[in-house]
Amino acid sequence: MFDLSFFKKISKNNKKDLFLNKKKLKNFLEGLFHILFTPDKQILNNIFLFKENYENLQNILYEIFIELNISKKNSSIFSKIFFKEVPNIYQTLIIDANAILESDPAATIIEEIFLSYPGFFATALYRIAHQLDIQKIPVIPRLITEYAHSKTGVDIHASAKIGKAFSIDHGTGIVIGSSTNIGNKVKLYQGVTLGAIFVDKKLSNKKRHPTIEDRVTIYAGATILGGDTVIGHDSVIGGNVWITKSISPFSIVYQKSEIKMRNNSPFPDPINFMI
Repeated sequence: MFDLSFFKKISKNNKKDLFLNKKKLKNFLEGLFHILFTPDKQILNNIFLFKENYENLQNILYEIFIELNISKKNSSIFSKIFFKEVPNIYQTLIIDANAILESDPAATIIEEIFLSYPGFFATALYRIAHQLDIQKIPVIPRLITEYAHSKTGVDIHASAKIGKAFSIDHGTGIVIGSSTNIGNKVKLYQGVTLGAIFVDKKLSNKKRHPTIEDRVTIYAGATILGGDTVIGHDSVIGGNVWITKSISPFSIVYQKSEIKMRNNSPFPDPINFMI
């Protein structure tokens, strides 16, 4: 049975005139990534075809801005500003890809990174989203990084600041909060969290996430929290550590594990937990 009051409630709650086509945004992202890093030979060998595809992407971004209720004039300006920055984004991502190639013994050629490394894909979409965040475009930067999150398991907020030669190995489970600052030549392994010590809406304009200085390596499962927490340059953070205070440069932080060998004696009675 059709409920008219339910329809009216939905209609009332969606009067913001913001009906963003997420499929169109996805096509834009994948099209831009494709033309920059995995283009067809046909496109590479024909400058006119490349120009046609590139300009089509500009038009799609313009249409997406229009769907955000941005005026035609500003949509055109914002699209032009973004695409003016694309060559710089591309060059930074080439540096990122080379950092992965130089540090990962499993990587053979840079094309392998473009085609198959989820950490690079997540970084690429973050850098696209970050530029739009700089331009103060609403909604879209978050949608972009959440799309990357759904595809790769890497959750990077568009407002985070990340330097060049950034490298993510494996990637799954990484979280990088909105006010995180990351320097150059930083490498993260899977399961790393760069987060806040606690969450409160009143702190939305405060720096809640850590600063990672240049040439830091953070191994799997490490958790680093707090806006005042600074990991000094050239440090190594071991796996599964929990850090809420600053670490001096050139430090090595690790968790010491204890190994016990079982003899032939029977196990003690287990403790039964209820969850």
